[in-house]
Amino acid sequence: MLNRRNFLKVAGTATAETLLGPKIYALAAVQTTPPAPITTNDHIQFALIGAGIQGQADTKVAVQVPGVKLVAVADCYDGRLERSKELWGNDIFTTRDYKEILARKDIDAVLIATPDHWHKQAAIDAMNAGKDVYCEKPMIHLYSDGPEIIETAHATNRIIQVGSQRVSSMIYAKAKELLASGAIGQLNMVTARWDRNSSLGAWNYTVPLDASTETCDWPRFQGSAPKIPFDADHFFQWRKWKAYGSGVAGDLFVHLFSGTHFITGASGPTRAMATGGLRFWKDGRDVPDVMLGLFDYREGFNLSLRVNFVDGGEESEGLIFTGSEGTMEIGGNAVSVSRTPLQKEPGYILGTFTEAMQKRIYETYREKYPVSHPSGAPSPGYEKYVAPAGYSDSYDHFTNFFSSVRTRRPVVEDSVFGFRAAGAALLSNLSMERGGVVKWDPDSMKLV
Repeated sequence: MLNRRNFLKVAGTATAETLLGPKIYALAAVQTTPPAPITTNDHIQFALIGAGIQGQADTKVAVQVPGVKLVAVADCYDGRLERSKELWGNDIFTTRDYKEILARKDIDAVLIATPDHWHKQAAIDAMNAGKDVYCEKPMIHLYSDGPEIIETAHATNRIIQVGSQRVSSMIYAKAKELLASGAIGQLNMVTARWDRNSSLGAWNYTVPLDASTETCDWPRFQGSAPKIPFDADHFFQWRKWKAYGSGVAGDLFVHLFSGTHFITGASGPTRAMATGGLRFWKDGRDVPDVMLGLFDYREGFNLSLRVNFVDGGEESEGLIFTGSEGTMEIGGNAVSVSRTPLQKEPGYILGTFTEAMQKRIYETYREKYPVSHPSGAPSPGYEKYVAPAGYSDSYDHFTNFFSSVRTRRPVVEDSVFGFRAAGAALLSNLSMERGGVVKWDPDSMKLV
């Protein structure tokens, strides 16, 4: 597997070995320095807190990283603790109470994949216990969570990385390079979508047949949420309620913000407006299944986001960066650039002038723009850069995290980046609640 940050250099090549077609290139992972061997002292033992869909998926990737071992799992449902032993061995320590894990001296780091409303407390408790933290997105559930997590990371000198894997992706690294090189000219618009059309994609996750107050630690699960009688749907399909989750904004918009911020280098929007509603999945949930958001960036571009859980087709995700000289699109584990240089030559109403005036205008134009493309843009064309088969940005993201745990060097997605991405995403929920435009200061990370 590939480790972009520490050992591998992402490069576009056009050799006979990597050329896939006319102007379609393989992204080559070039080994620049041999990886250092993992010594006994460099081995990392970690624990999983929250063994649901994302927690189990994350852990399956994390344990592939050399020198890393899962030793403990905490979850509020007994069935998932049993499943963890099936997946990773009977010697795995399991508990409903994650504080039992934090009390262990043999655990170096924790992976937090709880419902959103537990992210802050679990992360803070872990850092105060001396553990490094990989926290799933969105980092926050409430705006007040962000400063508390950031301050605790600074006070404890703990590593915390947020789990939006695009920040470690070779595809996004190539897109960042292309944008910075002027491949599409001056950026003015980013359009992104993440549409779905399935019941499971709309968070109607399966509820086990043994769900009850005996197999589920309902009081612990509720945490800071409003107290209600046991409800299996709330427990296993928690993303459908704002008491535990953050809606499509916190689940999906945050990924699109993370990618946009990484590629552009922007800290976040200054204004936001969102609309949408509960159009189809009227099953008791209190969050929208369709959301559209518009965001202003002081860097000179606008961001348009869309999530639609009733799109009538297959799941679709992608980002399009529009510039003055072309467009750049990310989708299908590839990034492509389509160039149409900005034309400045005389046209349109020129033919309505006299022939003498037309001649004078052309002569003036040739003196002012002596090159074939006066804008200085690259020649028109299409290029596509494709990741190697089987490439996993999730693997790279975990490799980067565990490398930071070992070296104490900064992570690729720290708590400030995570707060800026999640804070921007949750502006959409706030805008819909208020019914208007909301303002955000991306530097101080505060609502205006």
